[in-house]
Amino acid sequence: MAKGYLFCTKQNISTLKWIIILLLFVSFLNNGVASEQQTTNILNVEKFVEGGSVKSAGDKQYSSINSRLPKPFIVQVTDTLGNPVKGARVYFEVIKAPDGAKDYQLERVIVFSNSDGIARTHLRLGDKEGEYQVVAKIKGSVLSSFTLFTVYARPSNWVVMLFVGLLGGLALFFMGISQMSIGIKHGIADKLRVLLLRMSKNKYVATFFGALVTVITQSSSATTVMLVGFVQSGLLKFQQTIGMILGAAIGTTITVQLISFKLADYSLLIVAVGFALMVFSKKIAFKSAGEAMLGFGILFYGMHLMSGSMAPLKTYDPFLQIIEQIQQPLIGVLVATLFTAIIQSSAAFIGIVLTLATQGLITLEGSIPLLMGANLGTAVTGIIASFSSGREAKKVAMAYTVFKFIGILLLYWLIQPFSDLVRFFTPDSIDSLQGGEVVNLSRQIANAHTIYNVLLALVVLPFTNYFARIVDFVMPIFPEEKVKFKIKHIDENLLNTPSVAIGLARQELVDMAHLVKEMLDHSLEPFTEKNLKNLDHIRESEEHVNFLRDNINEYLLKITRKDIAKSQIDEVFQVMFTSKELEQIGDLISKNLLDRAQWWVGSGFDFSDDGKNELLEYHRLTQKQLKRAIEVLENLDIVIARKQLKKYNHFKELGLELERSHFERLKKDVGKSVESSKTHLELVSVFRTIGSHANNIARIVLEK
Repeated sequence: MAKGYLFCTKQNISTLKWIIILLLFVSFLNNGVASEQQTTNILNVEKFVEGGSVKSAGDKQYSSINSRLPKPFIVQVTDTLGNPVKGARVYFEVIKAPDGAKDYQLERVIVFSNSDGIARTHLRLGDKEGEYQVVAKIKGSVLSSFTLFTVYARPSNWVVMLFVGLLGGLALFFMGISQMSIGIKHGIADKLRVLLLRMSKNKYVATFFGALVTVITQSSSATTVMLVGFVQSGLLKFQQTIGMILGAAIGTTITVQLISFKLADYSLLIVAVGFALMVFSKKIAFKSAGEAMLGFGILFYGMHLMSGSMAPLKTYDPFLQIIEQIQQPLIGVLVATLFTAIIQSSAAFIGIVLTLATQGLITLEGSIPLLMGANLGTAVTGIIASFSSGREAKKVAMAYTVFKFIGILLLYWLIQPFSDLVRFFTPDSIDSLQGGEVVNLSRQIANAHTIYNVLLALVVLPFTNYFARIVDFVMPIFPEEKVKFKIKHIDENLLNTPSVAIGLARQELVDMAHLVKEMLDHSLEPFTEKNLKNLDHIRESEEHVNFLRDNINEYLLKITRKDIAKSQIDEVFQVMFTSKELEQIGDLISKNLLDRAQWWVGSGFDFSDDGKNELLEYHRLTQKQLKRAIEVLENLDIVIARKQLKKYNHFKELGLELERSHFERLKKDVGKSVESSKTHLELVSVFRTIGSHANNIARIVLEK
């Protein structure tokens, strides 16, 4: 009893009571920590977005360096049921800043959420422009909940730099496209004309050639202008151009495909390689490739500058409102049409669209009306080029424009299904670190442009014959106003494609040669037939020859002011030289023979039978000399040219023989020979000189 008594004393009971209380308190604390730990684990922290814009939460802001952001970062803490949590501890931290940035600071790093679960803080930007990232999170658990804010610091003169970057980048972009075109043209300049003039009657093959020529010229507008010129000059019929028109639209998509690839990081390297090939290569092919590469690199560097300068516009509300408006189908089509018509390059405008896409300022659906308008805008250049052309050439511009309208009418109501088709071929590639942006949007837009034009060609091509008939019905050919003289082939609109322009000048020269040949054919009639009926025609032909000579030479001089290859310079000289030789033949006939012919018919003199036969034969041989020269001119046939030189030696010797024969008759004192001696000798001399000029035409071809 003593031991039990001792254990149950008041002192022991009191000690035991305090031990129990202490254990209960420790248990309570542990339960509280566990409860807090459990609560922390189920808390979520998210951007507090109002009105559907992340900017309302403080994300995607821009401000000048060394300034306080205009809006705070706002987050909301919620539990698993979505209920706001009061008193949650939210930690804000700057996890990324521009290299070397100083003096940036969060106003509050730890913030307790209010009764609505809201926590907010402000950021003062540092002294360096660039990207800042701020994270908001809840600590204390294995799986911390967090959200990320991205903001940007920009220079105080960002508006000026924006315009400088845009204008400079756009200038480099245009320069790059032009340089690419020059390089490609120089590489195949001599083949371009042949490629265009040897068109297959097969409309599908013509479509392919139209696309190929557009890739070479880097402009569907340029191809259309060429076609207008060819139809105007009679080298092509309107029906032959329809397939090429559709092909031109496909060809321009190749350029857009090239610029859609993100090669800006390598642009300066491409420039360096292209420049090295231009400067150090001796072969024309490598130099031409270098020119094209140089243009390619400049193009991408221009896009890089435009993209960088546009970055501040991502949060500039007035600009965003404009972008939102132009993504509406009708407005988008009209704006793109007008802009493309002004700059005369759909590739350049679509390049700007791609730049907007890289900055996340435009969607695929919003870009499609812009693509349609850009395609329609290219038709304006062709329309302008056709103003000074005949009705047949105007049909080309009209057909091109109508095709573009057909494309808009077919696609305007199917933008969303078409977008889905594009995404089928080019699925969205989402970057979660960039706020869920589609990082391959530029590729989707480029593919949309290609698919649109290919589908349009496939839809229209089977009906091109019917379409041609409709255009012929709408625009019939009326008798043109009669003018004394006119040019048929040369076209100012084609000067930007020198190889084609030279070919047209040569075609005009061939017409001039046939006109001179016709003058020669009638030149002997007054002397052998005593007939003056063709004299007025010969005089008028001489005026026409001079008219063609002046226009051809003026056109050739304009060509030489373009950036042309040495081989093209040689060809220009050849055409100029030939026009001079033909004009001199015309002068010999009109100035030396016509006055003599009028006197001869009224004089009562006549040739002896032998003298007349000799003149007729020598005139026939002179005609053959000129005819062979024209064949050489038309076909640039070296074989015929060499034959011409050989025949000329015989022709010249025959002229001397005729003069000897004439003097032999004079010795015999034949009356008719004495009276006609001067005229006879003058005719032989003129014909021999004409043969010499014809020989020069063949010789210049051999010397090229």
